[in-house]
Amino acid sequence: MAVGSPSVPPGKINIPFYRDTRIIAIIVQVVFAILVIAVVWFLYSNMINGLRQANLLPTFSFLSVPAGFPISESVIEYDPSMTYGRAFVVGILNTVRVAVIGIILATLLGLILGIARLSDNWLLRNVALVYVEIVRNVPLLLQLIFWFSLTRLFPRIQESIDVGGLMFLHNRGITLAWPQASNAFGAWMLWVYAGIVIGIVFYVVRRIQFVRRDRPGVALPYALLIALAVALLGFLVTYLTTGVWPVSLSVPVLQRFNFEGGVTVTNSFAALLIGLVIYTAVFIGEIVRSGILAVSKGQREAARALGLTPGQTMRLVILPQALRVIIPPLTSQYLNLTKNSSLAIAIAYPDLFYVANTINNQTGQAVPVILMLMASYLSVSLLTSLFMNWYNRRIQLVER
Repeated sequence: MAVGSPSVPPGKINIPFYRDTRIIAIIVQVVFAILVIAVVWFLYSNMINGLRQANLLPTFSFLSVPAGFPISESVIEYDPSMTYGRAFVVGILNTVRVAVIGIILATLLGLILGIARLSDNWLLRNVALVYVEIVRNVPLLLQLIFWFSLTRLFPRIQESIDVGGLMFLHNRGITLAWPQASNAFGAWMLWVYAGIVIGIVFYVVRRIQFVRRDRPGVALPYALLIALAVALLGFLVTYLTTGVWPVSLSVPVLQRFNFEGGVTVTNSFAALLIGLVIYTAVFIGEIVRSGILAVSKGQREAARALGLTPGQTMRLVILPQALRVIIPPLTSQYLNLTKNSSLAIAIAYPDLFYVANTINNQTGQAVPVILMLMASYLSVSLLTSLFMNWYNRRIQLVER
């Protein structure tokens, strides 16, 4: 009787390793990784050898050395006797200040612009269209230089342009009335903290009730209103008990050579903020417009059938649904605004890039400074993306 070949179970065909696509894919990835590491090591070795010959080996010891250069404006205390590390932190905070204020203002302006582009009013719709087409087709750097030049054309400080007694425009910048804390501010803050705690407790309790009843509900707006009511009550009680308002408005008063009171915003900061807000708001407005158009017309018709006004329809029906389309591209615009702030070097605003460039010129430590610069922008961008992605997940529809 002939001996047959051993039977091979179905689905278990023996394939040589050099023909197995899974093994080949692993080998290709390992070879590619080795090549990348080799190229990086080659470039790094050449860089180190070149820096060693120039006596400029990378080191971070310069961060503890006195900087010796002034910074025109700073969120925190700074003077030239402080270290390079302190100067770098000042640059980071200046960039964050512009980014946060710019994001808030650009979002508000972009929302108004997006709704105006869809208005039934012919004049409003076309004015918004002209604004969009002009601003987004002019380079941002040119716009920043335009706004900076415009602020430099303001009259000298003794002839400032008075805007309602609360704002003064002059060639040194813009002086504004600003809230100022009084001696009773600490007592009022106790009420503020109490309002925050009460609002949090209310929010948690309401959320638990909604879960137990298995029904939807809105708790956050009421929690915020409760916290605000407690803070306002404390504001009034503090005034009645101390005779002093916890916060008063410091109105600038022109003296002989300068203003006393209020706060003065430099030309560079004002031009940078105006330019970034006006430019970024155009793209945010188009994102808002596309998000609104993505909501089906049936939603508007249903809202109209329920008797809602156009304003209520937009606020209660359209925008909440449009947010699911708006948020992802909106995140990119927030990141663009933050990174575009590096153009501030063209108008002498001491942002992160401006300060880092000065540190590099004085120390010659290009590699460490650039690494710090990249890590700072990367950190700010990742934190912004993290928050926006968290918010995007919260407003997405949960499918069964």
